[in-house]
Amino acid sequence: MAELHELGAVELRDLLRRGAVSAGEAAEHFLARIADRNPLLGSFVAVTGEQAMAGAREADALHSRSSAGDLPLLHGMPVAFKDLTDVAGVVTTHGSAALDHKPAPADGQLVAVLKAAGVVSLGKTQVPEFGLTAYSENRIAPPSRNPHAPSRSSGGSSGGSAAAVAAGLLPVAPGTDGGGSVRIPAAACGLVGLKPGRGAVPAAESQGDPARLVVPGPLARSATDAALLMDAMVPGAGYLAALGPDPRKLRIGLTLESPWAGTFPFTVEQEALDALHTGVELLARAGHVVAEAPVRYDNRYPDAFTTAWTAGVGSAQISPTREALLAPLTRTFRRRAQQRSPAKLQEALAFLRRFEHDTVAQYAQWDLMLMPALAQTPRPVGWFTGTVHGGDRWPAAQWPGDADGDYRKQCEYAPWSSMVNVCGLPAITIPVHWTGGAPGQGLPMGIQLVGPAGSESLLLQVAHQIGF
Repeated sequence: MAELHELGAVELRDLLRRGAVSAGEAAEHFLARIADRNPLLGSFVAVTGEQAMAGAREADALHSRSSAGDLPLLHGMPVAFKDLTDVAGVVTTHGSAALDHKPAPADGQLVAVLKAAGVVSLGKTQVPEFGLTAYSENRIAPPSRNPHAPSRSSGGSSGGSAAAVAAGLLPVAPGTDGGGSVRIPAAACGLVGLKPGRGAVPAAESQGDPARLVVPGPLARSATDAALLMDAMVPGAGYLAALGPDPRKLRIGLTLESPWAGTFPFTVEQEALDALHTGVELLARAGHVVAEAPVRYDNRYPDAFTTAWTAGVGSAQISPTREALLAPLTRTFRRRAQQRSPAKLQEALAFLRRFEHDTVAQYAQWDLMLMPALAQTPRPVGWFTGTVHGGDRWPAAQWPGDADGDYRKQCEYAPWSSMVNVCGLPAITIPVHWTGGAPGQGLPMGIQLVGPAGSESLLLQVAHQIGF
């Protein structure tokens, strides 16, 4: 039999439910993988081995007194949670040195749902400060690195989780996506990443998310595994069962237009265009029709999105004496958010509602929309901030203060992500291309498909149909 970390999550699920592998054996195996590879990758900021083994023992005790049909869906499945999500008894740092780091008193909603589905949590994964950026680097722990090229970033904000799944430290992982935070690291690490539509996955309302941008979604090595985790996130939805039949012939609109282009003109790297070409070929071979789609965006979008996206950091409870510990980008956008009037925020939110209406209407002329997942290959660690990360020196030796340059680089790197959150639509990234010419060689590059409301199953079906 293959080693446990080489199995898909569905295969491992079946072994756990049959008792061919115990929850304790699975937890021990993945904890050993983490101990071996995490020092290089920085995927985990906290490994909760004692909690994990206690949870595994409970799962094995449940298995001994239950039939397979009575076990929860993800009985004994090892996972980990982003360090933005509360796990009872574990510190949630939010990636920030400016906060008091105290154990969470209770599980967050996503954690509670997945624990009810039977998962065993192994720890907390690396994130950027408050989840604000497209890279997972902060001032409290080493950066999360790309398993395919450790000098490169794993993306953000679910970068630690994506790196862990890609490196076989976890079979599958939940992420959250408010502006690309599942899809960007999935694309960077060669994974399938699904951002469900607004409201598709139950999640607690957040005062720090006035535009309702954030939604949980799966990071997985296949559409099958992503569908399994979605079934745990949305009990009774039947995403895995729906993968069986191929979808009908679809009309897919292709575009390179981005609402960021007017403010931050960007160049699409050849590797991204190669991935798009591969995606078009795979979709056409599957019987779908792909044609260029004329899409136009309002050039006021960047200011409105940035206003809404950074509103939460302005209201975060941080002692004035500790604000100097914030990363330059966080500190800059916090100051601007605090100086902004409530009327300005409401104006931005009203604009984003109009933007959503107009964009959804344009997309509705097609069954799905197609674009590259990223405009550039995964960036080097420290590239966005100009930070030097080296050897055993931590925190980083340098952390320059060019917040606006950092933000511009992020928007040029991932120009097709945030507008999907604003529109509340589901989207999936699929790792269709490798810069070295074959799967696993070089760096992964992907495509993004965006669907209408309620099309999560369709997006998973298409990814599965074209071989992922």
